[in-house]
Amino acid sequence: MKKLSPSAQKVQDLLRQRGFGHLEVLEHDRSTHTAQEAAEAVGAAVGQIVKSLIFKGVHSGKPYLLLVSGPNRVHEAKVAEAVGEPLERADPDFVREVTGFAIGGVPPLGHATRLEALIDPDLLQYEQLWAAAGTPKAVFCLTPDELLRLTGGRPVPMK
Repeated sequence: MKKLSPSAQKVQDLLRQRGFGHLEVLEHDRSTHTAQEAAEAVGAAVGQIVKSLIFKGVHSGKPYLLLVSGPNRVHEAKVAEAVGEPLERADPDFVREVTGFAIGGVPPLGHATRLEALIDPDLLQYEQLWAAAGTPKAVFCLTPDELLRLTGGRPVPMK
């Protein structure tokens, strides 16, 4: 088995520590940076790809982790209703600061800061999901139930 890069290994170690050692991080030779690339790499539908997007509360500055189905775009006003403040998309420096990971590889767990996770209900219809695992080439497969348990997230309408 190929040795994982340090960031992907960090995610694998976190999965083990959290009791999800049966989930395996896979690092590909080609990019899984976009939902389309990830779907092609793992042979899944784009909807099965979990995009980890970081938004920032306009008033509080609080970071929010939005776990969004691959083809969907976030309707910021709907999510703002759920969190009680307007949101703005975070810039790459803020994303790295609060997660410890670069955009394109942000996993749904193991962030530098505790993040409230909001989950796109569209993800819950699939038997299997694929999420980023620390780098733009690393992913892991999990069920919607495992995503809910790993993140402590709550479903929130996003589109």
